[in-house]
Amino acid sequence: MPGRASSSTAAQGALAPALLRACRPRQWPKNLLVLAAPAAAGALSEPSAWLLCGAVVALFCLAASGTYLLNDVRDVESDRVHERKRHRPVASGALPLPTALVAGPVMTAAAPLLSLLLDAPVLTVVITGYVLLTAAYTLLLKNVVFVDLLSVAGCHVLRAAAGAAAVGVSMSGWFVLVVAMGALLLVSGKREAERRGSTPARRILGAYTAPFLTGLRIAVSAVLVVTYCLWALSQGPWHAASVVALFACTLRYNMLVDRGAGEEPEEIALRDRPLQSALVVLMALVGMGIYP
Repeated sequence: MPGRASSSTAAQGALAPALLRACRPRQWPKNLLVLAAPAAAGALSEPSAWLLCGAVVALFCLAASGTYLLNDVRDVESDRVHERKRHRPVASGALPLPTALVAGPVMTAAAPLLSLLLDAPVLTVVITGYVLLTAAYTLLLKNVVFVDLLSVAGCHVLRAAAGAAAVGVSMSGWFVLVVAMGALLLVSGKREAERRGSTPARRILGAYTAPFLTGLRIAVSAVLVVTYCLWALSQGPWHAASVVALFACTLRYNMLVDRGAGEEPEEIALRDRPLQSALVVLMALVGMGIYP
């Protein structure tokens, strides 16, 4: 009996880290997009706004984690033959399928329910929409040509919309387009990098050609820069100056994708110093225009 108890405790001890890894905490920083609309509107000068946005970021981390678990369960067989994804907790067996099947729906459903505590009905609607979109993406949309790209971009727009709803600010049409084009640029670069991989990561990749994805990335980059210019030039001199930094970010990202990077966009953001420097300058210039 003591031996069984110790082995059970050891198994539980190994399960918790596996569950955490399956939630992909390295991708949680993308949920900081919640801060974009409040920051652009100058609404982050009050501590209460930071607290609200922090709570919304946490809710999106919870919802996204549940989606990642469900996605890994659905793709477990294909992940097991992928050179990189076979090491994921569900695919490797470190996280049992039954555990992922329970934890995934619980986390996903908990996010919109917990948002009710913030007493912001529009926010609850946005988070519910995010959960429904990610569920549809996992079950169906990820295998529909081009709709898969739009779905991922839509998830990013909903993150920004949630931040706006939380603090009660509006988003201009130009702002929404900038967020959407930025997200579409990242996902098109990701698909292009996956398309080059030795082991296909997604069935949908067979429907895309490398020239199409490259052309899409370049076109989206151009639309992003033009759209940002139209937004920034109407805001003031500091915003106008930030156009150069946005252009540098776009060029650097495209250069990295051309070199073979991009399959994990968060890795680029965390490791590439030139891109990080351009992003810091971009945020600093915009920040000086909003919070003089």
